[in-house]
Amino acid sequence: MNSPMRDWRGKRVWLVGASSGIGLACAKALHRAGADVVISARELGALAAWQADCEKRGRPIELRPLDVTDTLQVKYTARDIAAGGPIDMLLYCAGHYRAQRATSFDLTDMLRHQEVNYNGLLRVLSEALPLLLKQGHGHLSLVSSVAGWRGLPNGLAYGPTKAAMTNLAETLYMDLHDTGIGVSLVSPGFVATPLTAQNNFQMPALLTPEQAAQAMLQAWAQGEFDIHFPKRFTGWLKLLRLLPYRLYFPLVRRFTGL
Repeated sequence: MNSPMRDWRGKRVWLVGASSGIGLACAKALHRAGADVVISARELGALAAWQADCEKRGRPIELRPLDVTDTLQVKYTARDIAAGGPIDMLLYCAGHYRAQRATSFDLTDMLRHQEVNYNGLLRVLSEALPLLLKQGHGHLSLVSSVAGWRGLPNGLAYGPTKAAMTNLAETLYMDLHDTGIGVSLVSPGFVATPLTAQNNFQMPALLTPEQAAQAMLQAWAQGEFDIHFPKRFTGWLKLLRLLPYRLYFPLVRRFTGL
């Protein structure tokens, strides 16, 4: 569905929200594969040691502070990065997650999810899309979540933002298919990151960030649009999406106890 991306040597990749977790693991995997990596995030201090090591080895990385909720900062950061050369891939993995249920509705946190997970993506796309269209090539990859496939307990704030990302990615693919710009949607299951560390329940088929990054690189190499993993977990969730509500609701309650 997309042009396969196998040779990363000399390719320039901009990762937004990659100071930890899946984003950072992808940055390191892409760098090892030969890509020129640019990382934007609010907190970049933890990457100083890796940056120094990369410079010592003669393959530096670029670090650009960025808060995706700041429209002007997104604009100037995108233009600054574009001035350094073409962007072969934009990976959006900025995310905010707090478990929330309707019985403890928190408007401030609901809106924080919206600002980071979805509105932040829109701000980045507003600047990046014209650049990609002008250069006539590139790839957009959006990190969503299986939490966006159907409503789940504790996902009141998080799930809807990921559902919006999923719908957006599908539309972007159709709109951009004939322009030379690829689009992929990444929907991980449970991955051991600072976000999922908040969960107080057993997470089935839990992966490391490095395993998630490897799955993503393999899927990009195959030109996939719908990237989800691990299949032994996400495959069952795909089937659950097909169930009518009269079966889906009691089944989820039974298995989650919520």
